Amino acid sequence: MTTPPRPTATVTLTADEARRIALRAQGFLGAPDRRAGVRGVLRHLGAVQLDTISVLARSHELIPYARLGAVGRRTVEDAYWSAATPARPHAFEYWSHAACILPIEEWPHFAFRRRAYRTRPHWNHGLTPGAYDQVIKQLRTEGPLTATELGGAKNKGEWWDWSESKIAVERALMYGEVVCVERRGWKRVYDLAERAVPDELLHDDLDDKECVRRLVRQAGEALGVGTRSDLADYHRLKAEQFDAVVEETGLVPVTVEGWGGKPAWADPAALESAPRGRHRTTLLSPFDSLIWERARTERVFGFAHRLEAYVPKPKRVHGYFAMPVLAGGRLVGRVDPAREGSTLVAKQVSLDGPKAAPAVAEALREAASWVGCDTVRVERMADPALKKALVAALS
Repeated sequence: MTTPPRPTATVTLTADEARRIALRAQGFLGAPDRRAGVRGVLRHLGAVQLDTISVLARSHELIPYARLGAVGRRTVEDAYWSAATPARPHAFEYWSHAACILPIEEWPHFAFRRRAYRTRPHWNHGLTPGAYDQVIKQLRTEGPLTATELGGAKNKGEWWDWSESKIAVERALMYGEVVCVERRGWKRVYDLAERAVPDELLHDDLDDKECVRRLVRQAGEALGVGTRSDLADYHRLKAEQFDAVVEETGLVPVTVEGWGGKPAWADPAALESAPRGRHRTTLLSPFDSLIWERARTERVFGFAHRLEAYVPKPKRVHGYFAMPVLAGGRLVGRVDPAREGSTLVAKQVSLDGPKAAPAVAEALREAASWVGCDTVRVERMADPALKKALVAALS
């Protein structure tokens, strides 16, 4: 365990100022850049997390929706996976905070991670001799292919029982010999990196320190202000990697009142003007980068949140896919949603109090319209009075 750096902070922020800086940096305060659209959101956030769960929509759709409003779902998919030209994709998939969509311009900055994957022991999936080379040969000969087209994604066992071709192509993806810049019906389409990544970006020339320095700086720009753990967690960097570069990133050491004396850094551009403008009212994906790290969410918003999709049903408190509700720059409640035909069902709802009811109702109505529902039904709420207030606000 390394000792966290203790920078000399010349700027002190109140907790409220830090919260507003974070909201603006993440695209929830002020007018959104609609001309830049979904691709602009991706470029600024630097990473949009992917996940298989689909309730209202998949998480990579919910991220731009939360910032831009009811952008068309086809528009979202095209923004990520439709290339400007055959030789110029907009994005690629790789391991950042988790499995994420990343701007194609960031390919060189993940060279450090590709190198690490190439040199560390493989995970517990064995390959017979020649299986890896066979997948590369097939892609070279036949062009971009899904795992199914490569020979099938699975064996006949459980869902995690990958076929040998799937293991090989995922290993090639980690190494950077293969890349995914397209999906078809939620399936990854694999291609050779030498064919899909633009020539000027197709290199591992940057050393590890330069890669990490860029990603720490990008995390600072996307978060606005954050602690060591906040900034390192954004792209899942090690603490010692962060410590080695933070002084060279240009991020400004700050003290944030109410953050327990934790050293923090801010994007210098975020300190140039006070955050002002309209707050978004919206449901948030549990995989939204605003609330990625639980400790940060509690520190910034005083809101404890946990994804319960992988918690046994009897032990869930707020529901399978409880989505925090953002309104007025605060997290004011949670909704566990579902769809039944043309009805958006709020299966379980919690509110901070009656004043939150109009905002939660607004978020539910907008989300319902976005996914093609024309009514909203509220089911479980612990407080009958709050349920009455929410139903009234919806009507």
